[in-house]
Amino acid sequence: MSEKISCWIIVNGYLQQKKFSDLALFMKEAADRKKVRARIVRNTELTPVLKDGMAELKGSLSGSLPDFIIFMDKDIHLARHLERIGVPVYNSSAAIEVCDSKAKTHQALANQGIPMPRTVFPPFTYEGIEREHFEPFKEIGKYLGYPLVVKEAYGSFGQEVYLVESETELIEMVKKIAHKPFILQEFVQSSKGKDIRLNVVGEKVVASMLRTSETDFRANVTNGGKTEAYSPTPEEIELAVKCAGILGTDFAGIDLLFGESGPLLCEVNSNSHLLNIYECTGVNIADYMIDYILERQAETKR
Repeated sequence: MSEKISCWIIVNGYLQQKKFSDLALFMKEAADRKKVRARIVRNTELTPVLKDGMAELKGSLSGSLPDFIIFMDKDIHLARHLERIGVPVYNSSAAIEVCDSKAKTHQALANQGIPMPRTVFPPFTYEGIEREHFEPFKEIGKYLGYPLVVKEAYGSFGQEVYLVESETELIEMVKKIAHKPFILQEFVQSSKGKDIRLNVVGEKVVASMLRTSETDFRANVTNGGKTEAYSPTPEEIELAVKCAGILGTDFAGIDLLFGESGPLLCEVNSNSHLLNIYECTGVNIADYMIDYILERQAETKR
């Protein structure tokens, strides 16, 4: 089956950083090893249209659709459109959309028995409408205690995540963020400068690493964190797999914190960066991803 199967690896045409191009090539190499005809396609090469109310694709590639797509971007409208025209997309547009927003992720996991830091969803405001009354945020500060963590809903690599030490800092941060969506969380002191990344493929944790920082409350490698291979506990594995299942991901990077009474969900990445964990552990997650997709494709043809 795999000798004739083809796929597109979709990336963003406007992101030119080397880390993103390297990741796409890393995935293509895994597909090549499985004898899958893989092509890296920029989202700028595809034009989704509706003609007479029906989903179509325009552009030079519209006449040669692949058997499946590995969607390594966050262009939700394009991903959903490709699903509408009948091409299997991994991860699905729904999974990418819910994982792309920290607010949506935590609400999707609510009432599901997922341990996570106390989280508050602040009052919404419109673009151009400044907040003038800060009593709700003063109450949130009292509820969560200081320091607390402010996370913009959309952000990657630990960016747009802030540690706030006081009510004054909180109000200034809220003014700075303005209308952009964000959440507020209690600061988990027991996990300061350290967390775990577990990569789940299907219903299996295939690689794990510990990230630590001596200079930042965030442990992300982009912020100077160091990594080492990690053997997760059964409880950590169960939590990561459960989160991935609830959110409907085919593969994901699950970040866990060290809570005083056990692991806590930090966030879920539907498009996690595979190179850091490969360099740390020697595990090529892309190979697992291709194997999983080929198994899923085979199942649909039975």
